[in-house]
Amino acid sequence: MAPQSKVFDYSVDEPLNREPPVKSLISSFITEDGAYDRNHGPIPHIDAEQHVVHVDGAVKKTLKLSVMQLKNDFPQHEVVCALQCAGNRRHTMRTLLKEVDGIDWGDGAVMNCRWRGPRLRDVLEKAEITIRNVKEGHVAFASFQTECQNDSWFGSSIELTRALREDADVILALEMNGKVLPIRHGYPVRVCTPGIAGARAVKWLDRITVQLEESKNFYQQRDYKILPPEATDKETAAKYWDVTPAIQDMPVNSVIAVPQNGDTIKLEPDRTTLVEGYGLPQGDQGPVVKVQVSTDNGTTWQDAQIKNNDGGRGKWCWVLWNAVVKLEKGDKCRILSRAIDKGGNTQAENPQWNLRGVGYNGYGESRDLKII
Repeated sequence: MAPQSKVFDYSVDEPLNREPPVKSLISSFITEDGAYDRNHGPIPHIDAEQHVVHVDGAVKKTLKLSVMQLKNDFPQHEVVCALQCAGNRRHTMRTLLKEVDGIDWGDGAVMNCRWRGPRLRDVLEKAEITIRNVKEGHVAFASFQTECQNDSWFGSSIELTRALREDADVILALEMNGKVLPIRHGYPVRVCTPGIAGARAVKWLDRITVQLEESKNFYQQRDYKILPPEATDKETAAKYWDVTPAIQDMPVNSVIAVPQNGDTIKLEPDRTTLVEGYGLPQGDQGPVVKVQVSTDNGTTWQDAQIKNNDGGRGKWCWVLWNAVVKLEKGDKCRILSRAIDKGGNTQAENPQWNLRGVGYNGYGESRDLKII
């Protein structure tokens, strides 16, 4: 249990979970203000001068690193990446497919930010990993700062091979958008895992452990998994948790932010309107190289204009896009979008339903539009 002398915002029973309107979210390539919040417990206020990150497990040297050591003893690396909740777009799965179990996230549980700090790879190299076959290893992250709704602490893990890849850009973030990490986003240090579900990007990091198994924390073992469709409720899901892999890479995706469902659109004189949104690559397969839109239920597609992808270097970041489309006047009109990334991954029309509603990447959609 976290010490009672600490200061906390919110609570285990009522953690801070919120997202911005997606229309305002896409107003900036870098998410400066109003980023989504996902928590399983209260938000701790930590004294950075006293905080220590422990590195242990299958290493020759256990480390105790202060925030200043993380900043001064290792090269600092910056990465622009989209961090998104595994449940982003859960509302769409719930409404278009069938009921799911989880917070009713819309399309705004994602933020595209500049993160800066030492590479996890460099920290692990200093500790000297002892696992001979790194393909068998995992790196577990733990925060013991607060109790959570389903566990006494929060933890997760990623594969050791991903952690050691220099081009995977996994860092221990000390800064966000050129400033010290905000308290609610993990101050003084959090994990940044580009391309991987946000549940693995542990905030308020206390411990890094190299081991031969995944984290045993509830949120690695009993949550954030794409269960098979046979798991229709908590009872039938029980036998699948141990045999279903924890979600890691997020799928290719796109969202239509403008217009929104149910909007009334007044066409321009040439019978066109502007459609806007964002697109995300799959895992480490970025960047998004194409976004397309359709006004005839997917029979034909036209290319959208990608407005910003970090100058073409944005392997991990989102793209903002727009397209001018022609529409006919009427009710119940529908516009679709789909993204394609550098790895050739194309957004699915009808992804598989899963009980927890995670990893949804059906076509972006704006429906029930009235065109005048």
